[in-house]
Amino acid sequence: MLRDCRRLRVLTWHVHGNYLYYLTQAPHDFYLVTRPGHPPGYAGKVGVLPWGDNVHEVDAEDVRNQEFDVILYQHKTHWEHDREHVLSEAQRRLPRVYVEHDPPQDNPFQQWHWVDDPDTLLVHVTHFNRLMWDCGVTPTRVIEHGVVVPERVRYTGELGRGIVVVNHLAQRGRRLGADVFSEVRTRVPLDLVGMDAERLGGLGEVGNLDLAAFSARYRFFFNPIRWTSLGLAIVEAMTIGMPIVGLATTELATVIRNGENGFVHTDVDALVDAMNDLLRDPDEARRLGEGARRTALERFHIDRFAQDWHDALLQVTA
Repeated sequence: MLRDCRRLRVLTWHVHGNYLYYLTQAPHDFYLVTRPGHPPGYAGKVGVLPWGDNVHEVDAEDVRNQEFDVILYQHKTHWEHDREHVLSEAQRRLPRVYVEHDPPQDNPFQQWHWVDDPDTLLVHVTHFNRLMWDCGVTPTRVIEHGVVVPERVRYTGELGRGIVVVNHLAQRGRRLGADVFSEVRTRVPLDLVGMDAERLGGLGEVGNLDLAAFSARYRFFFNPIRWTSLGLAIVEAMTIGMPIVGLATTELATVIRNGENGFVHTDVDALVDAMNDLLRDPDEARRLGEGARRTALERFHIDRFAQDWHDALLQVTA
């Protein structure tokens, strides 16, 4: 049960669809800045996600004529451009939050965050991200992920293959582990899904609402990514009871415990051995998957996520 349900009008942008859908589980009204044609960053209520009645669209040209309680920025462009050119002067003075979805991209430990404002709450999605960013005078908070998966979908693991879920892996290269994936797939049977997966011989994109059921048949979930936040696809896979194998980098190293809910390492050969062990031993894969589900329900439950965001929004508007 959410505490103190004073309902707020939150202006934000559509940057990451699944994250935005989970964010809107908080008991507030969310207004999405849109532009004609729904270009990236201004997409609104598009796609197959079951947006709630608390999610609304507002044209960028009409934003300054509306009333809001808090502005929730999610991208540097919106902070640097839209803050000055879309919002009114009065709206720029409203309580504000910036959610940073990624670790620093230019320098792993010295990059200054562009918000740098003592009157803005900077929310990081992992503790690792907050550790690595130089946030200057900006107050920070960590709100870890929370996810929803279809109620009846559970891991079965009958397919003797691993699944990798990364969008535009070929284009995004080494940071997202394109080279790791290409090497490992010569030694372990792997299927790649995601936007433009076909460029690397993958299966293509699987819809948001279908991904959990599609993945459930695979023996394990493999994450080849070197440098990122904790992927929502990983948390969703854990929630259906799927074992995770991946690089022991960024936040994933705090989530997966070897022998309990999956296997992580910085030695790719060790990861290959672990994946082949799971292919030979479906019972062990199932045991690890049960551990992954326990971790997900304890750490990434949607109710905790919604409460954390509810508390943060009430904090900045108090």
